Amino acid sequence: MSQIIDVAHLNYRYPQQSADDLTLKDISFSVADGEWVAIVGHNGSGKSTLAKNINGLLAPVSGTVTVDGQVLTEKTVWDIRKKIGMVFQNPDNQFVGATVEDDVAFSLENQGVPRDEMLTRVHDALAQVNMDQFATREPARLSGGQKQRVALAGMIAARPRILILDEATSMLDPQGRYDVLKTIQQMKAQSDLTVLSITHDIDEAASANRVLVVNDGRLVEEGKPAEIFKHGPALIKMGLDMPYAERLKAALKRQGVQVPTDYLTEKGMADWLWQLSSNK
Repeated sequence: MSQIIDVAHLNYRYPQQSADDLTLKDISFSVADGEWVAIVGHNGSGKSTLAKNINGLLAPVSGTVTVDGQVLTEKTVWDIRKKIGMVFQNPDNQFVGATVEDDVAFSLENQGVPRDEMLTRVHDALAQVNMDQFATREPARLSGGQKQRVALAGMIAARPRILILDEATSMLDPQGRYDVLKTIQQMKAQSDLTVLSITHDIDEAASANRVLVVNDGRLVEEGKPAEIFKHGPALIKMGLDMPYAERLKAALKRQGVQVPTDYLTEKGMADWLWQLSSNK
């Protein structure tokens, strides 16, 4: 499988930092075309800064970012951004249209998409996130979950090859988070989208094919979700929470129950509990 993102020896410091103080420290990794990679870490670990370096909102002091075969530079940044859609933690920061449909159409107008095609793509994108009935509403009058779905609709209409979610579900309630993640999973299945999810939500990271752990500006570990989550309490030392199934296993173990040593998803944990109770 070909690589669509390659980050090599990336270092970044903010202007107010001293020369020997870095926010990102020699980070290297690749993302395969069509892969879903979650980047997890506690607040302030550098994961959002990393996302902004990947799409050119910030420029590293050293190292390279290559997207779809193009090295990110001042000359290539606009071509690369056409391939990347980004949804931020607070969607209010990216709304520019007076109405929902105007906002979804904004990037298409900038790309010079013909009007008839643009109208079709806007309608289809809003329908895909169940927001077509709100097309003429003002974005400011929507709920947090509705705003995030509109932001996603803008990405669907623009048809990027890569979607970066920068804490995109952190302000949502559990149902809103579930709805947004389900929509992204559907998008990925339909168009073989590459997803880069920046999050401190372990349950969101469980949706990914692979997890990268960032701590104090460094990439400290990577692997499949099950490989990362089986560390259990060690995740807390990195400023992360434990998945619900792991917390439940720890609580049962404290009660003297012999629990599986391998990582289990919530479904796997439910199946094991059912089997345990039926054997009694």
